[in-house]
Amino acid sequence: MHFQLTSEQLQIKELARQFADREILPLAAEADVKREFPMQVQAKAVELGLVNLTLPESVGGAGLGCVELVLVTEEFCRACLGIGTALCVNALAYEPILLGGSEAQQQRYLAPLAQGRFASFGMTEPGAGSDVAGIRTRATRTEGGYRLQGSKIWISNAPLADYFVVFAKTDMAASHKGMTAFIVEAGTPGVTVGPAMGKLGQRAAPTAEIFLDDAFVPEDRRLGAEGSGFALAMAVFDHSRPMVAAFGVGLIQRCVDESLAYARSRSSMGKPLIEHQAVAHKLAEMQMRLEAARLLTYQAAWLVDQGQRGTMQASIAKAFAADAAMWCATEAIQIFGGMGYSTEYPVEKLFRDAKVLQIYEGTSEIQRNIIAREMARI
Repeated sequence: MHFQLTSEQLQIKELARQFADREILPLAAEADVKREFPMQVQAKAVELGLVNLTLPESVGGAGLGCVELVLVTEEFCRACLGIGTALCVNALAYEPILLGGSEAQQQRYLAPLAQGRFASFGMTEPGAGSDVAGIRTRATRTEGGYRLQGSKIWISNAPLADYFVVFAKTDMAASHKGMTAFIVEAGTPGVTVGPAMGKLGQRAAPTAEIFLDDAFVPEDRRLGAEGSGFALAMAVFDHSRPMVAAFGVGLIQRCVDESLAYARSRSSMGKPLIEHQAVAHKLAEMQMRLEAARLLTYQAAWLVDQGQRGTMQASIAKAFAADAAMWCATEAIQIFGGMGYSTEYPVEKLFRDAKVLQIYEGTSEIQRNIIAREMARI
């Protein structure tokens, strides 16, 4: 057992750090205010091979592993969680095609992503978030394919996407066993993408509703067999949750960086803030949670790369990193005092960006349910 990254992984992490500092960080505040994703950042990241890292070389990807993905994700999200999310979340959309798609589907739909296009993962509905099996979007078999009826909400990158991986019920009475996944192209008649939704944080990552009004999807765009959608989604989450945990790790690192710099430069009662034990203990606790979140995230990613079942570890990493990010963002504002509440400093943005980490990709409560279930199974 060892805890060292390879020289290649260190090079990738450093390249991502330099890119984040040069291309993402200077745009973060403006992108948050304007609620816009800076497309030029995507183009530059594609040019350097820093996005869609786990796409296989056969479709033009880098063919790297989940560990490399979380290393890059962490650096991007340290600079800006909104921009970083938009850059990285393609991995959530293409993972179902990697895991459940045919060779023809992979060639047709993955290659454009390697060239800089976008796709979205469509699971959440207005009435079904944590209750994945409760989705009501239905897919009715018809000649040559299916008719999809329903809607999805909180779909990341939906306004940018060329297609969506949509989960629907082919058997409404069969609960999770009636769920099936489909590739739905954005230009399909009956498919409408709503305007970008207003959000508390991560405003640079566009999020929208998708409306499916009797949209026809050919049978060759179904992923796997009918009824296999739930199992596919659960497998996807095992692969994607380490990446989402890395969202939190990056944000925690930024909280540490900003808080430490401020505590060194700002004085109170005749000495720097860092020399006050109350502040020093907050910084120490931040660092403790950062180290723990990072190690848990790397472990979960490593299990993916080893082909091992890591459901519990992925949920632990995701829940811990999300909760730690929210705690650290809250304490960062406390260290900054009144200035932490001001938009003059970045910590108020970190606070707003952090909260949704405890909600999307399975709430922190749902992660604890998964962990307890896995404990009982083991």
